[in-house]
This record gives sequence, C-alpha cells and structure tokens, in this order.
Amino acid sequence: MTLVTHRDARQVNVTNEPALVRDRFYPRSRQTVAAARHFAAETLDAWDAGARLDDVLLCVSELATNALLHGVPPGRGYRLRLFRFDGVVRVEVHDSGGGRPRVGDRDAAAERGRGLLLVAAVADRWGVGLRSPGKTVWCELDTP
Repeated sequence: MTLVTHRDARQVNVTNEPALVRDRFYPRSRQTVAAARHFAAETLDAWDAGARLDDVLLCVSELATNALLHGVPPGRGYRLRLFRFDGVVRVEVHDSGGGRPRVGDRDAAAERGRGLLLVAAVADRWGVGLRSPGKTVWCELDTP
C-alpha cells in the first residue's frame, strides 16, 4: 500500500483566537513522548474538544516518536503544535532533520514501521510540509 500526501497551504487559526493555538518545544529524549501526550490531553480538555482524545493522543505519540527516531539530530529537539479551528484539531510536529516520511508495505513480522500507517488510519487528513531546516508532519482530526 502506498499513501500519497499533499502539501497543505491552508491558513490555520484564521480567527486569530490565541486560545486556539498551543505549542511546546521538547528536547531530544524518548521520555518527552509521554510529556507531549500529557500536553495534548490538557490542551484538548481546555478547548473542550475531548471527543477524539484517544485518536489525537495516538497521533501525537506516533508523530513525536517518528521525529525522535528519524528527524531530530543530536542536540536538537522538536516542537508539538496544536490548533483548533472550524471543527478540526490539527497536530503538527516540527523537526530539523532531513528526509521525508514514507508509508509503504511493511513486513507483518516487523516490530517497527507502522506509526504513519496508524496516523493515516486514525486521522482524517495528514501530510508533510517542508521547512528549512527540516519538515513538519501534520494530521487533522474532525471534531464534533
């Protein structure tokens, strides 16, 4: 299976409501994935957007883990940014590493390599945006 992503040039936070954007920077450490999930849970609670909490937390976990494993050079970190706009929660993970995430067929016996497959299955949309240096991997989940 091959999934194709597209570049997303839509503006987010078009209401300019500061409470609808939150972000946090994390150093290169596996322990930060749990902190990122906790931050996301607190944010969705503050926004009263918990209807898809489990899906958002799964996406945060997978995108943060992928950034740590493949996108964050030593001595650097990653940024988790959360948006709420027009009935959507958007999760972005920014890193300074090279390369583009790939989703393809995985060996069923492999212990790794399913993170983006999970994100693609759970999120309503996802993609990759290039930045200098690095990339932003994002997903959006429609909320009631």
